Amino acid sequence: MEDQTLHFRHILLFYFHKGKNARQACKKLRKVYGGNALQERQCQRWFMKFRAGDFDLNDAPRSGRPTKVDDDKIKALIKSNPRYTTREIAEALNIHHSSVHDHLKKLGYVRKFDIWVPHELKEVHLMARINICDMLIKREENDPFLKRLITGDEKWIVYNNVVPKPSWTQQDDSPQMISKADIHQRKVMLSVWWDFKGVVFFELLPRNRTINSNVYCQQLDSLNESIIQKRPELVDRKGVVFHHDSARPHTSLITRQKLLELGWDVLPHPPYSPDLAPSDFYLFRSLQNSLRGITFDSDEAVNQHLVQFFSPFQSRSILDTSSESGRHRIESTGHGRPRCFQAEYIPQKQQCLHQVMRMSRYYKEGHSSWKQ
Repeated sequence: MEDQTLHFRHILLFYFHKGKNARQACKKLRKVYGGNALQERQCQRWFMKFRAGDFDLNDAPRSGRPTKVDDDKIKALIKSNPRYTTREIAEALNIHHSSVHDHLKKLGYVRKFDIWVPHELKEVHLMARINICDMLIKREENDPFLKRLITGDEKWIVYNNVVPKPSWTQQDDSPQMISKADIHQRKVMLSVWWDFKGVVFFELLPRNRTINSNVYCQQLDSLNESIIQKRPELVDRKGVVFHHDSARPHTSLITRQKLLELGWDVLPHPPYSPDLAPSDFYLFRSLQNSLRGITFDSDEAVNQHLVQFFSPFQSRSILDTSSESGRHRIESTGHGRPRCFQAEYIPQKQQCLHQVMRMSRYYKEGHSSWKQ
């Protein structure tokens, strides 16, 4: 780019010595080089310089003009601290911050916000994710267990789920004012357990009550009664394969003793891994979509909505999408079958391990602010 600009100035000097004016020289220049040539105002400034007897075609040094920058020095600073701003880099290299911005753009760097993660995983946690996923894949290949799997989790159901939307007003009118949702707004805790056929049992806790080990053990007894009534084949044959995350009430000594008493086969769950919990990435996402724009006035209204939402899951297997109702459910919720239940997903050991390895490496290396 600098060589081309210097070439244009040589052409202007040539036309100046031939007795042309700035407009004529600019017209000839743009006729040959098109829009890449100098503007007429630039040509006029150079002709004024030539008339004053100054035929130096190089730019005179002045404050604010970008100087030569060593790209390796910028890369070294970014590598040492990816959160440096352009002004901090400019101050360290004694150059203008706009030059830093141009060089970063040329090097392919962009500014990105870090992504918050629930917990910074240690090496032992990363290996646990890989080992557990590998073990579950091998188990499914040798002894299929997904149709025996019952999984569950908890979720807060908020009474006011109205989402602000823009409204039509005249251009000069002020926007309408609405009150912000209270930070301590009314909500109720939902506990739900489900399998590939649908929801087995769910419960709304009384207001201002949360999950602890004693409450969770009582819920497991109620879940066991529902399994006996709704899934007798699990009780009569190989038994229940149970899955829940590693929340404290789920892993306490009292809970572990209760699960031993029930005789369920409990699957391991790596710590700090909500992306591997089916309820989080499938059921609760669809439930949250169904709650958008709804305001409840009582616990009974919340319960009625949940019964209505869970009823399509009860009618047909979640694995079965061949029917019209199954396709409609997927289209209306915006989500298909849960990934852990997809027949084409489970046998692909390499694909799953690749995903876990990629996520584990992401947590391990961190997420830089400057990424190429």
